[in-house]
Order: sequence, then structure tokens, then C-alpha cells
Amino acid sequence: MKEELIKKAYDIAVERYAAVGVDVEQAMEKLQKVALSLHCWQADDVAGFENQGDTLSGGIQATGNYPGKARNMEELRADILKATSYIPGQHRLNLHAIYGDFQGERVDRDQIEPKHFQSWMEWAKEHNMKLDFNSSSFSHSKSGDLSLSNPDKSIRDFWIEHTKRCRNIANEMGKFQGDPCIMNLWVHDGSKDQTVNRMLYRELLKDSLDQIFEEKYEGMKDCIESKVFGIGLESYTVGSNDFYIGYGVSRQKIVTLDTGHFHPTESVADKISSLLLYIPEIMLHVSRPVRWDSDHVTIMNDETLELAKEIVRCDALDKVHIGLDYFDASINRIGAYVVGSRATQKCVLQALLEPLAKLREYEANGQYFERLALLEEAKSLPWNAVWDMFCFKNNVPVGELFIPEIQQYEAEITSKR
Repeated sequence: MKEELIKKAYDIAVERYAAVGVDVEQAMEKLQKVALSLHCWQADDVAGFENQGDTLSGGIQATGNYPGKARNMEELRADILKATSYIPGQHRLNLHAIYGDFQGERVDRDQIEPKHFQSWMEWAKEHNMKLDFNSSSFSHSKSGDLSLSNPDKSIRDFWIEHTKRCRNIANEMGKFQGDPCIMNLWVHDGSKDQTVNRMLYRELLKDSLDQIFEEKYEGMKDCIESKVFGIGLESYTVGSNDFYIGYGVSRQKIVTLDTGHFHPTESVADKISSLLLYIPEIMLHVSRPVRWDSDHVTIMNDETLELAKEIVRCDALDKVHIGLDYFDASINRIGAYVVGSRATQKCVLQALLEPLAKLREYEANGQYFERLALLEEAKSLPWNAVWDMFCFKNNVPVGELFIPEIQQYEAEITSKR
């Protein structure tokens, strides 16, 4: 797209937004500071680098068999860098524990150490990228249906040790990069059919978490993630939303809200303001559930837009961390990164461009027709011209121009894997 057209459309947008009391430059400055935490597992369908032969399990699935997935660390890193070259701004990378640099050695989960992620820290620093981290309780011979809530003490202790080591790794990452590493704890624990021991498993999970969080660290932040159910674990989930909200409030931990982990009619956006009254921060895992937690690529839909608007309306961009969590194996994986990331950023931008002061004035005065009318008219304000300028200023392709570049990367690189 020609530079003069981008600037002309942008100048018109600035005037149009000014008419409803919105400072476009200020909105773009705020968006520039929003760092998404990009999930490493989109590039290889959650395979990791353990070389233990364990298949994906633990209530999750990656569906599709599009050719060209990353087969090793070098390919994964190259794909991530290619994806970020089309995403405006500077972003983070979210690693799972199974993505350690194990040098071909078999290292069990209860033996992982910071040294297995040292090359990731150095690589991230080289590319001006901060790291986040996750424990990995799935896809292992000891995963089964229960990990941290397993009545078998030997299995439970194995996963407690794994998660403690993950916290230590996250702490070292945070110290190395001079910025806290956010470590997410999610376990799949549950039951395929009815259980009569709900309290027992939740007592065990609570006790495991207390043991895991005994050590206090300065270089990392803990967050805990719930789920409604997993595939093969449909009837009962130990770490439900109620469980983790109670635990998070009582222990002052960050609660992770995954947009695919709730009932289809629930509004995740509505949870933001409630949780921020009781916990210091929130972590988001943004994906697109279609019928279940299917982890489709995030798009600019009503749910994602409302989520972004609620963050901005709560003035919580510094309290809500935005991560992505989808793994679509049915389309070009680099393209999936780019589409989902840019869609999320578009939603945040529209939220920042909302004429909030005027809307709140109408609401305070009981002018509900005016409030609704402005909400509707704001949908057609020229936010897309602002987005194009944001991409232009960040030296990434404007509009759909990234499509042929990703096609070229596929033709030259990923199709030959």
C-alpha cells in the first residue's frame, strides 16, 4: 500500500476520532507498549523436544496435518522469528517445559534445570524478546488422568518436583532478562466419568500447590489456570474455575483466564473487573473455541473485542497480561501466528480508540439511548486507518501484504521439511 494513501487515511481518522474526544496518537502509544506472549507450541503442534516418544495426551489435542511443522529447535526458532517479523511491536515468547534444549539427552520432567533453557534465554536476549514459562504435566508416561491430585504419592511427588523446578527455571529466566517471567501452572487432572471423590482430589491439589509455592522468588510471577474439561476427562475437572479463584484470592496468585476454558455462554470479559478487585493481576490465554476448547486461531470477533474493551475500561493494561494459546495444525502455522496476533492487537486498538469519556458521561447522566447510539456508531469509526499506520510505523506489512511473503516462506522453507 502506498505511503501517501496510508497517511491520508490516517489524518482523516485522527480528525474523526478527535470529534468524539479520542486522542489517536495516545492510543497508538499505549498499543506500542502491549506485549503479547506468543505461544511456542503453535509451530510444532505441542510436540516439544524431549525425544521420549510420548504422544500428546492429558485432555488436549492438536487437530490437522498441514505439512511443514517445525521438527527441531532451530526450525521452531526460525518460524517464530518469521512470524514476529509480520507482527507490529515487541513481544514475548511463552515456553512450555517440554521445549528445553536437552541436546538429545533424555531428561525426565523432575530433573529439568535452568541450564536446559540457557540457550533460550540467550536467543531471546539476542532478539530483544522476553520469556514466559509453563510447567508441562501432559504427554508423559506418568500423566494419566491425575498428576498433582493423584492419590499415588510417588506420582504426585514427581509432578510436585517438576513444577518446583519449573518455578526455579522461570525465576532464572526473569533474573536473566531483567523482567519477571510469568509462569503458568495448568494440570489436566480429571475424570472421564462420574467420580465420588471430588473433595479428595481437590484437597490433594490444594496441598500440592501449597508445597510448590513454598519457595518465594523475585524473578518470576505465578499464575494458575482452570479448565471446564479435557478430551477423555469430560465429567470432572479437579482444577475448576471455582477452585482456582478461591486459591488465587486466598494466596494472592495471578489467575489465568483461557477463553476456551469456559462454558460457551460465559463472558470471559465480564470476569476481568470482578477478579481485579481481589487479585493483583490476571493472565489471559486468548484463543477461539468453536464447539469446545478447540484452540482455533484467534480472530477479531465479538468475544475478543469485548475482552480487550473490558481491559481498557478497567484501566488495567498494566495488570492484565495477554498471551495467545491456540495450536491449529490444519493451516500454515506461521500464518496462524500472524493472523491471531494481529487480530488480538486490532481488538486492543479498537478498545483504546473507544470514546470512553463521552460514553461514561452519557451513562452517568442516565442517557442510555445516547450511550447505545455512540457504542454503535463507534463500530464504524475508521480504526482500520489507524491500524494501517501502526503497522507502517513498525515496519511490518500493511493490510494483507504479509500473505504472499508467508506463501514464499512456505514454498522455500516449510514445504521442504
